Amino acid sequence: MSLTPSRPVAYGCLALSMSLVGSYVALSKPLAAAIPIFLLAWMRFGIGGLAMLPWLRRPASEAPLTPRMRWLLFLESFLGNFLFSICMLYGVSMISAVSAGVIMAAIPAAVALLSWIFLRERIMPRTWAAIACAMTGIALLALAKPDAHGAVASAADDSRSMLGHLLVFGAVLCEASYAVIGKTLTGALGPKRISSLINLWGFVLVTPFGLYAALDFDFAGVRPGIWLLLAFYSLAASVWTVWLWMTGLKAVPASQGGVFTVMLPVSAALVGLFALGENLSTLQLVAFVVALAGVLLATLPVRSRAAG
Repeated sequence: MSLTPSRPVAYGCLALSMSLVGSYVALSKPLAAAIPIFLLAWMRFGIGGLAMLPWLRRPASEAPLTPRMRWLLFLESFLGNFLFSICMLYGVSMISAVSAGVIMAAIPAAVALLSWIFLRERIMPRTWAAIACAMTGIALLALAKPDAHGAVASAADDSRSMLGHLLVFGAVLCEASYAVIGKTLTGALGPKRISSLINLWGFVLVTPFGLYAALDFDFAGVRPGIWLLLAFYSLAASVWTVWLWMTGLKAVPASQGGVFTVMLPVSAALVGLFALGENLSTLQLVAFVVALAGVLLATLPVRSRAAG
């Protein structure tokens, strides 16, 4: 059985995991422009699977998978890997960054709500305050961004925008489900095995779509820099972020871990700032401070804390 990390180490793993997710969501834009989305997802799971082949073997200290654990592993991959990627990539392409950011601010609240419903976790007042800070910070960050789609929209644009909002909200629910199911899985399996198994499921789910997209794709026309970016995206999305998240959840309740999803849109905005040359306004700076205050509220120790 893998060791449970200390609280500070667990917090660091959760924050770094969501920061990496935000980074590769932002950096996936040039990938999606060069490679069809389903082919991109297929290659991502394939590269990640090759990197994690040694992690598939069951350690001697782990019990064999029960039918319930197999079902949870499938759901974790279907919701957190497959559907999240499709909803987010397609959704962001249909709406402005402002709208996407506001919707993504609902992730911590969705995690807390689902953990209360399905895991019967008690949500402490300070955790609710941290969630409120996270949502407020990301909402401010989103409002500070200019609308990239302009002020005038046709009826077709309105329909496309509505579909985009629904897809991004679907990604929010997928991410919240990923956090809650992951907490259940960490009680029986180690982070490395969880990472490898849900990546394997993701590869199986997307293979028919990936093969179809590959039939008429010009692989020779892809620039070398895109292939390097694909390697980073694959390892970050399939290996590093999942392992870090599952490691952190071994020592932190899902509702509290959900607060760290605030780092996802914050990280994406920072990548836009430094990699894409965007300007940082005063309102954006205030948003960062408020959002990170939520993380402090969730992680600073209290005088008397029950374990878990």
